Amino acid sequence: MKVTVDFAKCTGLGICESLAPDFFEVNDAGELVLLKEDITDEELQAVEEAVAGCPTEALRIER
Repeated sequence: MKVTVDFAKCTGLGICESLAPDFFEVNDAGELVLLKEDITDEELQAVEEAVAGCPTEALRIER
């Protein structure tokens, strides 16, 4: 499984960073940085919460 970001939709609010900090980081310019794409079974719940919590629906999990 992989997580993807639609950077055209992302506004850099950082909700995803707070829910899955191993995957997402908002840099000093307010832009989202995807730290890694591949999701293990152990990481899935945190990434699912980040996807569900994204107000702009910029995040997706590809299975």
